[in-house]
Amino acid sequence: MGVTIPQVRHWTREEYMKMAEAGIFGPGERVELIEGEIVAMTPQDSPHAAGVRGAQEVLRVTFGPGFDVRPQLPLSLGMDSEPEPDAAVVRGTWRAYVTAHPTTALLVVEVSDATLAFDRGRKAALYAKAGIPEYWIVNLIDRVLEVRRDPAPAREGSSEYEYRSVRRYAPHESVRPLAAPDREVRVADLLP
Repeated sequence: MGVTIPQVRHWTREEYMKMAEAGIFGPGERVELIEGEIVAMTPQDSPHAAGVRGAQEVLRVTFGPGFDVRPQLPLSLGMDSEPEPDAAVVRGTWRAYVTAHPTTALLVVEVSDATLAFDRGRKAALYAKAGIPEYWIVNLIDRVLEVRRDPAPAREGSSEYEYRSVRRYAPHESVRPLAAPDREVRVADLLP
């Protein structure tokens, strides 16, 4: 008797959108497409929700006109990924994305507690592979900001990606976003 290995069904963004249009996902069900897999998003407790709102407000003030801070909205990253980061900073205004989601971002932010391992691993690899230059994790567990920069292949010739620079900032410190180097963000302002 032969051994059969079950195959995982890989979904495209187009198929994912058709499922949403057909009502496959329940009302209010929060999911995102990550490298062909439909991932259920965890419910948000109050500290997480406050962290998301804080990040959005701080980034709006930091970046100002000419940039859109997108709160928990899709990014179209390749044929098989459509994550919904807690905040993404893109060039232009919201009107530039009426007919299609952005395909990149200058900065992506995830507010993380229960999903910290996923955000450090799979999400970081996805954003690095998409060439997003800067990825921040507002780490609610350790009360720090984790800043990832310099996306690159994990090894020469590898299909795996990572950020070569990872630095943790304490609440009393500040960070300057790559896309707004003349502006400073206090880590304490990002933490609920």
